[in-house]
Amino acid sequence: MNNLTKVNFNCRVSSVLNKDLKLYGKQFMFDAREETSWTSDEGTPQWITVSFDEPQTISGFSFQFQGGFAGLKSEMIMYSADGAQIHQEPFYPEDINSPQLFQVKDAVREKTCSKIKFIFESSTDLFGRIIVYDLQLLS
Repeated sequence: MNNLTKVNFNCRVSSVLNKDLKLYGKQFMFDAREETSWTSDEGTPQWITVSFDEPQTISGFSFQFQGGFAGLKSEMIMYSADGAQIHQEPFYPEDINSPQLFQVKDAVREKTCSKIKFIFESSTDLFGRIIVYDLQLLS
């Protein structure tokens, strides 16, 4: 499995805590630093969307949440270049600080996607906040 570190992509998120992009922005999910994170604002659902410059085959993904601020009922949706939804599956993170690996179903591994969206319909935080230290997409 390879991390897609060399791939050009654009990321969007549902919200940022207090709209403070310099402290809690989406860029911190990809900087490989243990002391930085994306922190969402309150409310549900929260989401992360990653759009690729070139279509990618995704075999899995990894999240590292802050315990107490993990996604509960979560879902991953993949889209083709024309915007059509090509795959959707739930995933169930644990409320822990350690990285968690999730494999995409075998039938989808042959398909390429241009966009992947992670939706957190609920959170372990009472206010619906999500904190992600690291997000990796694997091919």
